[in-house]
Amino acid sequence: MIEYRIDRRSGVATYLQIVQQTKQALRLGLLEPGDKLPTAREVVEATAINPNTVLKAYRELEREGLAEGRRGLGTFVRGTLGGGPADSPLRAELRSELTTWVERARAGGLERDDLSALFDSVLTELADRFTAPTGTGVTNSTSTGTGTTNKGEHP
Repeated sequence: MIEYRIDRRSGVATYLQIVQQTKQALRLGLLEPGDKLPTAREVVEATAINPNTVLKAYRELEREGLAEGRRGLGTFVRGTLGGGPADSPLRAELRSELTTWVERARAGGLERDDLSALFDSVLTELADRFTAPTGTGVTNSTSTGTGTTNKGEHP
């Protein structure tokens, strides 16, 4: 069963942290359709948050089609996220490579926020590259995701 960790200093609303952690567990295959989510009481006891916050998070997951409440039984996973089985050889290989990358970056002095920013910038750059219209002659060379163009390019 998933255990939620709430970071009160993150600036992210508590209910959104629950939603995000549930989605991450779905993407990683830690939760599957039919799995029961912890009761509001269990989450409150583990995290010392307001039960209405847990219920708000579960309602958001229901709204997104990822969970469903069953009266008297609890809240259950309904949908999935991710593009394949969590235990696939490709995922295992990528996880190993990513672990090596993170260890190397940390040894080089990069902090968690640095790693996150770097990883997000690469994802943004690749997303821009793969979603740009073909045949336009315009390439997007941004790495910050700000939508700026390089000198000499036309938006």
